[in-house]
Amino acid sequence: MAFESLTEKLNNAFKRLRSKGRLTEADVKEAMREIRLALLEADVSFKVVKAFVARVTERCVGSDVLESLTPGQMIVKIVNDELCALMGGTAQKLTISSKPPTVVMMVGLQGAGKTTNVAKLAAYLKKHQSKRPLLVACDVYRPAAITQLKVVGEQLGVPVFEQGQGNPVEIAQNAVEHARKHGNDIVLLDTAGRLHIDEALMDELLGIKAAVVPTEIMLVIDAMIGQDAVTAAVAFDEALGITSVFLTKLDGDARGGAALSIRETVGKPIKFVGQGEKLDAIDVFHPDRMANRILGMGDMLSLIEKAEQSFDEQKAAELAEKLRKNKFTITDYYDQLCQLKNMGDMRDIMGMIPGVDQKALSGASFDERALDRIEAIILSMTPKERDNPELLNSSRKKRIAAGCGMQVVDVNRMIKQYEMLQAMTKQMTGGKMPKHMRRMQKQQGKKKGGFLPF
Repeated sequence: MAFESLTEKLNNAFKRLRSKGRLTEADVKEAMREIRLALLEADVSFKVVKAFVARVTERCVGSDVLESLTPGQMIVKIVNDELCALMGGTAQKLTISSKPPTVVMMVGLQGAGKTTNVAKLAAYLKKHQSKRPLLVACDVYRPAAITQLKVVGEQLGVPVFEQGQGNPVEIAQNAVEHARKHGNDIVLLDTAGRLHIDEALMDELLGIKAAVVPTEIMLVIDAMIGQDAVTAAVAFDEALGITSVFLTKLDGDARGGAALSIRETVGKPIKFVGQGEKLDAIDVFHPDRMANRILGMGDMLSLIEKAEQSFDEQKAAELAEKLRKNKFTITDYYDQLCQLKNMGDMRDIMGMIPGVDQKALSGASFDERALDRIEAIILSMTPKERDNPELLNSSRKKRIAAGCGMQVVDVNRMIKQYEMLQAMTKQMTGGKMPKHMRRMQKQQGKKKGGFLPF
């Protein structure tokens, strides 16, 4: 996960500050030295680090901090504020043209993930803004680029405009005209990339820009390449005049320096981030929330939004009624697991919870296939067995295990987890948890991880 090392080093610096009742300028300078080193190790641009530390130091040596009863907390707040400002201050929305269609030109180096992420953006705009996007295959050089775009377009139910290995400028022009005739209000151009920036690439992109006059020129850039991301952003901006940035692979083992450097260096906002391989793994970039996560404060707003996106109100109402009647079945358990899976990667979700130790989290063993195994066991049951778990005798368990390719012990483990959850719901609705359930809960709590269903 990006920023893990940075978060750890910053928290170590803050811990020493919090342990002191009063701070001197020497204490502040020592903390700033550690913050400077932490940012440089995270691959943040030297010029950006120098300016950032100067601003923070200027605010920290003021009397309102040094004379504060909780100077350590004041410094954390100042660093949080400055990190937020460094990344742009507030989330920026996609610019929408007053005269449809809005044309978004996606540019970037080869391998940054333009084709995948242009599809993610189309899915986001369709789902969250009720837009009618049109994907356009302007990358006529990379083998299978057109086929890839058509495949993801079909998966998302988004139309794809392509004219084979033709002229990219003409394809873009024809696509915009097609969008006007067919009611597509967003045109997303998937342009070609190169392994490096060259004159031929820029000439082609400038030709497309001149022909269709895009509302947005969004640079897709890989967070994993560190300072090279900033170098590429500067080159594309000088040649094309980019308007925004789409930062990809922020969920990888990146040091995160690109996210902290690009806005300050190029002056263009990061509008979206990609945090996974799935086509719904896209988020609006919120500088304040990212600053909170960097400082180990979690990101409850994003966690709540993820929960709301996978939340089914009708099923929730039905479940509430069943809980009142103490009729929580394995079918209900399965529905809850499905909603949990829809929220995304569990390590990412846990990282949004305030107070979770990021260092411990990075070493935690998250079996991402655990939910899949539980799902397989449940789907191997008959509807009658799911609604009446008391029917599950030894012969039925053997049949279920054989049906999902697992062992009876796996089936028993899943049933125990279900029974524990059922007992907890009864306790919350007024019933008492049986003694054997309390023992099971204590035993489960002693295991590494200590939470269901992992």
